[in-house]
Amino acid sequence: MGPGGRSDPGQRAAVAPDRPATSLNGTDVHAIDDAVRGTPMSLAIEILQRSGEHLLLVAIAIALAVLIALPLSLALHRWPRWAAPVLTLANAVQTIPSLAIFGLLLTVPLLGGIGTPPAVVALTLYALLPLLRGFLTGLAQVPAGLKQAGQALGLTEAQVLRHIEAPLALPVAMAGLRVAAVISVGVATIAAAIGAGGLGVFIFRGIATVDNGQILAGALPAAAIALAADAGLGGLERRLSRPSSRLGGDGPRPGRWLKAGLAALSLAAVFGLVLANLQPGDTVRIGSKNFTEQLILGELLAQQIESDTSLKVQRRFGLGGTGLLHDSLRHGRLDGYVEYTGTAWTAILKQPPPLPGPGAAQQIWQNTRLAYGRQFGLQVFPSLGFENSFAILVRQAEAQRLKLQTISDAAAHTSGWRAGFGYEFLNRADGYAGLAQRYGLRFAAPPQSMDLGLTYRALAEGQVDLIAGDTTNGLIPTLKLQVLRDDRGYFPPYDAVPVFRSAILQRHPQLVAAVERLTGRLNAATMQGLNAQVDLQKRPVEAVVRQWRQQAGLAPERPRR
Repeated sequence: MGPGGRSDPGQRAAVAPDRPATSLNGTDVHAIDDAVRGTPMSLAIEILQRSGEHLLLVAIAIALAVLIALPLSLALHRWPRWAAPVLTLANAVQTIPSLAIFGLLLTVPLLGGIGTPPAVVALTLYALLPLLRGFLTGLAQVPAGLKQAGQALGLTEAQVLRHIEAPLALPVAMAGLRVAAVISVGVATIAAAIGAGGLGVFIFRGIATVDNGQILAGALPAAAIALAADAGLGGLERRLSRPSSRLGGDGPRPGRWLKAGLAALSLAAVFGLVLANLQPGDTVRIGSKNFTEQLILGELLAQQIESDTSLKVQRRFGLGGTGLLHDSLRHGRLDGYVEYTGTAWTAILKQPPPLPGPGAAQQIWQNTRLAYGRQFGLQVFPSLGFENSFAILVRQAEAQRLKLQTISDAAAHTSGWRAGFGYEFLNRADGYAGLAQRYGLRFAAPPQSMDLGLTYRALAEGQVDLIAGDTTNGLIPTLKLQVLRDDRGYFPPYDAVPVFRSAILQRHPQLVAAVERLTGRLNAATMQGLNAQVDLQKRPVEAVVRQWRQQAGLAPERPRR
């Protein structure tokens, strides 16, 4: 088997025992499945699935927020001197950028890192302020004379609350609930960045692949859910505000509705949290970073595991930088993902790059494998067959005009240039600071930080003059960009290697053979072609990976009738 993934003539992959070939009325079911994948129907199905995840996140968060805000509002209404400090604290939470809240909650051990729990906590915190303000403002606007009249008629404090204060405070309280629901639907799109799913998956995928269609596939359903939630809660408010409800007629009574609502919210919160944290023992969690190649490699691992074993795969793709995935792997929140040896060596192990030479790639892989096993309990598999190094890029026209071949050639011109880099490259040990020092780079202004997927377009459109991309990106030839040679050997080898927790491999030893089947199957040209299919042809990642696995002889065969 060559590095490009071409199988020897006549080589045939055995059908995995857990994926038996089946037919329905003489039709191959897997063929139907593959025919559907990558079509508008498959996109519609995924939109429905992600919408369900989105609704679950919002429902759990709103339920928890109401269960916290309602009794807290009643207590603050009784002891108003505490209202100002509590509202100030809630205001302070609102001032923190939502992405920062999600990131901070990843480090809380009790929340389990990536996934639904930290996302639910973040959404709950953001929903508290409008709920508290709505409940407190509604209670405060009830005339004191009405409460005194009720007490004069012999009503207890609880009865005054139920029959007088609650009905009169209802419109303002429901307005706060509606605002909280709409805010939660919007903020929940960020939950995809920490592996909690939802419609934000499309948005982050669209940003990574510069695909407006994917962005709209996430944004439009989220807007529809927000409008539907607002309209639904408005209808509930009108029903609860009917005169018959307040006067004790045959209509619904606010007291009963309140009890029923609180009970339903409690059940929804408990059920949702249990469902979100349910992790079957035969499930493997595969992660990826948030750029096209990583989405493809994550899906490649997932499909190979599903094909060769009976295990189910939970996909947690587009999670962000190296540190997040490595930390999630170490703490058991992920089971595996694809890393790059140079990144592991410099960014995780904090080691200096090895001296360039013919044996550097093997040396760094061997040393990384030993260090990962000893320090973290992780197993580093052999390379998938290609290296994806940082590529210092300029426009081809500029390179031809200035006769640029190397980074050293470009260094003489950077004083009048603008640079744009991904967030991680600006902060990692083998990133911008070391590169600027090695080559003496001085730009006209501090480099702009932006999403890695956007840097290519920014360079091609002249918004910046130099970027740090990756050598296997399919946009490089299409956008007519020029890779500058690293003539001073700054970047270490970056071979793509699967990394898994040793504990999951011991529990499911069949994973080892499944992952090892991918060793050496890809070369840089093939990887660049797969990236181009996603970035340029806008093909779904799943369909691209499935087609390549079939061509490479890695997919199970189907019976021919």
